[in-house]
Amino acid sequence: MSDIVNQRTFSQCSQRMRRRILLLLLLGLLVWFFFASGRLLVLDRPEKSDAIVILDGDSIDQRYAKGLELLRAGYGNHLFLDARSDLTVYGQRANQLAAQWVEQTAGDDLAKVSICEIEAVSTRQETAYVTRCLDQIGARSALIVTSDHHTRRAYEIFSKLKPQYHWSVAAARDPAMFGEKWWRKREWAKTWLMEWERMLWWQLVDSWRTAPTQ
Repeated sequence: MSDIVNQRTFSQCSQRMRRRILLLLLLGLLVWFFFASGRLLVLDRPEKSDAIVILDGDSIDQRYAKGLELLRAGYGNHLFLDARSDLTVYGQRANQLAAQWVEQTAGDDLAKVSICEIEAVSTRQETAYVTRCLDQIGARSALIVTSDHHTRRAYEIFSKLKPQYHWSVAAARDPAMFGEKWWRKREWAKTWLMEWERMLWWQLVDSWRTAPTQ
């Protein structure tokens, strides 16, 4: 009888120990994700390509500056700046404002910079317009320039939906918007939360849908 009681006691202790170990592992995973999740969003691996593409979106000044820097460093033969033709800002189309901006800032590289007109509200939709612009110059590889927190998702989207091209990505930093230690500033935390929501939506929903076409 005592042997049966001892076995039951040992079994109960083992179960409690396994639960505690599992709980500790889960807690450790959550702590690791808390500190590493900002860094996981960022992918900064530029490669020399036929073209450089600056995606539309926030921190466009930083994206454009990074794109010009890469163009002048020889990472691409041509630079495309994505700008919406269906969006009006202060009475002018966004693509028209972008063209004026390029004329004022590109300097000696003006002939190497073009506006890629888009009508897209998501990175997924933007892929179709980008590849259309790449086809105009016969490019088969492209270096994507976007905000640092958007780099990994952008790279995954373009690689998944347009695998006929070779993609790489470069991060444009904007300390006002995001930092990898996202918990230190309210704005960084907001950006972190929105980007992880979009990343999860891409992984769980959009990645299973067919690529958009234009």
